Amino acid sequence: MSLAISPADIRAWSMMGTRGTFGMALQRLAAENPDIVALTADLALTSGLERFSTAYPERFFNVGIAEQNLIGVAAGMASQQTIPFATTFANFAALRSCEQVRHYLGYLQENVKVVGLASGFAMGMFGVTHYGIEDIATLRSISGLTILSPADATATAQLTEVAANLNGPVYLRLTGGMRAPVVYREPATFIPGKANILQQGEHVAIVATGSMVAVALGAAKDLAEQGKHVAVIDMHTLKPLDTETLAAFQHFNWLVTVEEHSTIGGLGSAVAEWRSFQAHGPRVLPVGIGQYYGHAGDYQWMLEQHGLTPSHVSRKIQDTCYE
Repeated sequence: MSLAISPADIRAWSMMGTRGTFGMALQRLAAENPDIVALTADLALTSGLERFSTAYPERFFNVGIAEQNLIGVAAGMASQQTIPFATTFANFAALRSCEQVRHYLGYLQENVKVVGLASGFAMGMFGVTHYGIEDIATLRSISGLTILSPADATATAQLTEVAANLNGPVYLRLTGGMRAPVVYREPATFIPGKANILQQGEHVAIVATGSMVAVALGAAKDLAEQGKHVAVIDMHTLKPLDTETLAAFQHFNWLVTVEEHSTIGGLGSAVAEWRSFQAHGPRVLPVGIGQYYGHAGDYQWMLEQHGLTPSHVSRKIQDTCYE
């Protein structure tokens, strides 16, 4: 399958955000591949799958608010040589359905693509019960599961295609809201397990994933205005981690990881695990969500409160890495 992407697509998708983009991309891919089916736990509109359900009603399945059953049904379909994309909120996929993901995707290696919607703080005023801030930590420990984390709408479309073409279980983590910042203004190359270096620098490299790639680029711009030029890496695959690219920055002083996820168990932990086996190399500064559950608020307010904006990130790098 090959997904054609035009400049008009990129403009429209950035307005839709990652969820709407996912639905549009999956519908296009389904037109080429009759094996693709879509499932949801009563979230057709939220998943961006309304058009898909109309175009392919015989290939769309709403299992209701039953996330554990969602994974089981998807695994059964995968065992019959379909390519199921199962969609629900990220915290329900990772926490409520963890046992089913472990057994069917980890142990049995069924070719299921789980789509974690609205991870991080994207659910805004719905609050902690709907925030997906531990999903990477939970699912990274499951054997044989590829974890993809697109930086923007363009990357979402392309990584949806990557997931469809990959023979094996995948967790596709979608972050951010509508009117998402554009990181990739034209289609790029996305290879599972191979990070994209967005800009070169010296001494400090920011390793970001998902919505935080745009934030990292903003922080890098702030630092450049102060004469400090940092590298920026889009770690779009969280598992398997691209240690080869990390090793290319081993002579740097710092690797700064930025993620819309807990600082425990996510990208920062993965990079620190790699670093612990190196005799020499950079220090690791994890930037993410701390160990507390705060008050709910709208999406941008939550990012501000947790220091996940360009100004907050650049200030933390300035204070820690250039002291």
